[in-house]
Amino acid sequence: MHEYIGGEIMKFSRRTFLHLAAGAAALPAASLSAKAQSYPTRPVHWIVNTTAGGSGDIIARLIGQWLSERLSQPFIIDNRPGAGTNVATETVLRAPADGYTLAIITKGNVTSSMLFDSLTFDFIRDIAPVAGISSGPLVMLVNPSVPASTVPEFIAYAKSNPTAINMATVGTGSDPHLAGELFKLMTGVNMTPVHYRGGALAMTDLLAGRVQVFFSNLPVTDFIKTGKLRALAVTTSVRSKIFPDTPAIADFVPGYEANVWFGLGVRKNTPAEITEKLNKEVNTALADPRIKERLADLSGEPMPLTLVEFGKLIADETEKWAKVIRAASIKPE
Repeated sequence: MHEYIGGEIMKFSRRTFLHLAAGAAALPAASLSAKAQSYPTRPVHWIVNTTAGGSGDIIARLIGQWLSERLSQPFIIDNRPGAGTNVATETVLRAPADGYTLAIITKGNVTSSMLFDSLTFDFIRDIAPVAGISSGPLVMLVNPSVPASTVPEFIAYAKSNPTAINMATVGTGSDPHLAGELFKLMTGVNMTPVHYRGGALAMTDLLAGRVQVFFSNLPVTDFIKTGKLRALAVTTSVRSKIFPDTPAIADFVPGYEANVWFGLGVRKNTPAEITEKLNKEVNTALADPRIKERLADLSGEPMPLTLVEFGKLIADETEKWAKVIRAASIKPE
């Protein structure tokens, strides 16, 4: 869908990836070339790995609109869902490394590269980090029929009823799935994953009580306020500004953390001057109060990062979730 809006990952070590990110940032960015100064001179395509209306799609449209206005060229959102983000990645890699084809980067890119065999690319080797955009929590929600109002009560109930908890996800290896699997590994409880094709379907069954728990990446404030669902905790390491009255899982399970994050990437070997310019513009956007407010509506907070900092985030997430995927024996459907 187009709309005008104005190899295996573990082949490369974490150290190698950080070296590549640092090397790209160390190239002379102070004196922008004429190409970077004039960039962009034509429309830019931003490849999004979800369908229209998903969080990544909304965020790309939000930042894309900003970039369109700032840089006087249209940023065209191109939705390429499928194969757990891999269709979108392949689309970016088929384009020239010239800054005119961008990628939305999420944890899904990291995990999908681990889950799928025989890929034609290596995500860490072939995609360069450009800018962080937002980070936020998932919310651990339960149907009111679950006799638990806190995380310790939920853990106790799940251990006493090891076959009673069905856990909604939005697909194998998705943020909600991995957040739940990490919770299982760190607490020893059993929750049976039930995979849905989207968050709306998962939420419908949670409201109906057909599943009991959902680590939700959707706006859920209204469901919580009306008592239709109960929020036990958020998945960030500390309480979230967006849900200030909701404790963090880490308050009860030390070391637990599972953030939802979004960023911008390009094909490796894109001119450093262009990636630096995009990084600067995105970070400027994230300081705008209007952007902050809209991200908060999506349960996210601005995540301004340098090229190297974003590269480190991806490297750290790769290392962390590879361990979870192996320990939980997660396989693609």
